[in-house]
Amino acid sequence: MAYRSTRSPSIFFSNPRMVNNLLGILSSTEILVVCLFMIFLGWTYYSRISNDLKKLMPDKSLKLNLWKLKYLRIATRFGLLAEACLALLLLPILRGLSLFRIVGIQFEASVKYHTWVGTAMILFATIHGASTYFVWGVSHHIQHEIWKWQKKGRIYLAGEIALIAGLVIWVTSLPQIRRRKFEIFYYTHHLYTVFLVFFLFHAGDRHFYTVFSGVFLFSLDKLLRLIQSSPKTCIVSARIFPSKAVELILPKDSRLKYMPTSVIFLKIPAISHLQWHSFSIISSSRVDVHIISVIIKCEGWWTSSLYDLIHAQLDKDADKMKGISVAIEGPYGPASLDFLKYDSLLMVAGGSGITPFLSILAEIDSTTSKTRFPSRIQLVYVIKKAQDFCLLHSISHMLLSKSNEKCYLKLKLFVTQELQAGVGIRELLNEFFKVKTLQLNTGCPNYAVYGPESSSWMAIIVGFCSIFFLSFLIFFNHTIIPSGIHSKLSKEKTPSWVVDLVLIAAFVLALACSTLMAIILRWRRVKKGITSTPQKEIKSLDLSLSETSNSLDEHEVQFRGRPNFKDIFDKFKSENCGPNVGVLVCGPESMKESVASACQWESECFKLCAKRTEPCFTFHSLNFTL
Repeated sequence: MAYRSTRSPSIFFSNPRMVNNLLGILSSTEILVVCLFMIFLGWTYYSRISNDLKKLMPDKSLKLNLWKLKYLRIATRFGLLAEACLALLLLPILRGLSLFRIVGIQFEASVKYHTWVGTAMILFATIHGASTYFVWGVSHHIQHEIWKWQKKGRIYLAGEIALIAGLVIWVTSLPQIRRRKFEIFYYTHHLYTVFLVFFLFHAGDRHFYTVFSGVFLFSLDKLLRLIQSSPKTCIVSARIFPSKAVELILPKDSRLKYMPTSVIFLKIPAISHLQWHSFSIISSSRVDVHIISVIIKCEGWWTSSLYDLIHAQLDKDADKMKGISVAIEGPYGPASLDFLKYDSLLMVAGGSGITPFLSILAEIDSTTSKTRFPSRIQLVYVIKKAQDFCLLHSISHMLLSKSNEKCYLKLKLFVTQELQAGVGIRELLNEFFKVKTLQLNTGCPNYAVYGPESSSWMAIIVGFCSIFFLSFLIFFNHTIIPSGIHSKLSKEKTPSWVVDLVLIAAFVLALACSTLMAIILRWRRVKKGITSTPQKEIKSLDLSLSETSNSLDEHEVQFRGRPNFKDIFDKFKSENCGPNVGVLVCGPESMKESVASACQWESECFKLCAKRTEPCFTFHSLNFTL
């Protein structure tokens, strides 16, 4: 096998440079960007506050002495830092209009940047509000100022409402609440509309234009996603795993292509009319032309309700089965197949984190001999119980097949909470026989998923929406707000919140026009190209040759143990893995940090030894859910 001789210069920037329990795994690029952003915030704050202190003017209404006045200006400028964070807050969570996907960052990974910026924004906003309250309190003006809705200038009451809404959103997004009470996190996050509207009333239209681009793109992106998820379709069939997991098979248009590790968002009205949940696709668009498959593990109320809904269909006759309607948004995925550039792959998965790797393996299995792909793959799979092994159902043929020139796959299975003596891969294959296949009788139109609109159409819609907004804003400014020399006096009497309402009206009307344009475009595509997809039979797994397959002896199983990643890295280096090795990990944060530390150690050793013959490990962290 001819290996790639060149090493990618991106290794230095992508490999972990800091592994921290609080901040997580940080690469050199992330550390550099964070430092530059902090320098920008510091420079902005210093330049503004130094200029304010030079031009300090006494406040006649509050009658503050010098130190109180200085402290009030310092507190006010913390609001400017919160505003700078708000300008970037919504950009990482764009999906259809994602800017991060251009540089190879997927939506699930960019969510952490949204979390960082949001935490910084709430911190600065809280300092801004608390310090202002402190000045009011020591000046004995707090009862008068706290309920003030000024006709001109900053509206204090609006700022207080925005701060309270922001704090509620931040508190309910903490991991302790988000993981245990996802519904609370999900619904309180919709308070962002309250936060943005009252931020506009508090800061004024001039400051709102600073954050307008992010709000504009996010609002348009959300509306386009809602349109894209229509019309609803039905689940074609399902598999029920003994580990309380289900695989959903959904119809898709044959022209829809997506990359491995892509995700889709699902909404099942029978469970909730509002909640959307993201899941990794396990199928390959090269092989499965008409279907998309996802595996969903029961870990909360929504997923448990879905499992019960599917499981309830098992005991029903075919004519009594009901179609399960589902709205699908996506798929969203990387722009290129980066994992194909490596000579070998070391994939580490924990529990449900196996799902992105199933799509990668399906893609590699479908590649032709002319395509460059990793020749050696080692899959380290960590599960709690042996029955979780059945999640490898879709790649069972790869585990059973002998090594060939196309790809060598070796599985190292770690079962952490069970001890079974003398049990190997051959015995665990019995878990595959416990998988139940359910062919659903759909009672609703089975529309194939078409996917998001193309980038060119997205750009056109964004351009038209911008034109609509400017047109409406100019029109309202000339008709509602007085203008001209003779109306200068009446303009001064116009409350500042009227200008804010004009901005909101222009924004809403522009979104409405753009939404209508997107609906017409979507309707034409549905009418023209998206047809009903017939149900597709799922073939049962054939394990008749499993007992005689010598390839099973190459796989390893260990009970009551956890992987030692340093030893795994050392053994993998000695197995002729090639100079470029991609390390992909998906699972709990503790597992990611352990693999990142091992990869960081290998990178440091390579840097110190500088041996060209030593393989170079490149770290990639994947996310299978939010």
